[in-house]
Amino acid sequence: MADEKFMRIAITEARFGIDRGHGGPFGAVIARGNEVLAIAHNTVLRDNDPVQHAEIRAISLAAKKLGVYDLSGCEIYSTTEPCPMCFSAIHWARIDRLIYGTRIEAVRELGFNELSISAAKMREMGSSPVIIEARFMWNECKGLLEHWSTLPDKKVY
Repeated sequence: MADEKFMRIAITEARFGIDRGHGGPFGAVIARGNEVLAIAHNTVLRDNDPVQHAEIRAISLAAKKLGVYDLSGCEIYSTTEPCPMCFSAIHWARIDRLIYGTRIEAVRELGFNELSISAAKMREMGSSPVIIEARFMWNECKGLLEHWSTLPDKKVY
């Protein structure tokens, strides 16, 4: 039940960013227990900063809120499978569990400059302890990609 609640927050946040032209159709939430620590969306276009992915922003916000770099005991909810940069940050932050919706290939198919390295492959290659739950609320997360696809002046990066 909590997983669905947190993913819905991430979806709402992603839509907020899409509708304001801040960046791609991506949202993330970091939670610990029943507490939301951080909510973020992609702001690559708004900030003219290629590393302002939803997951990176959420990790930074959660770490600042807690005053620590170690986010053990936390979970991250991402509307799309994290890219290698974001998965590395999740690993380095020691986040226990990653829950994501659509797969990285789906955004690559939309024209985003994604590397074709899945979170599962990154986990395996790096012997990461992060638990991964894939395709969670897939239909709802796919709806974000479809919504973004209808925008007349969308940008891929």
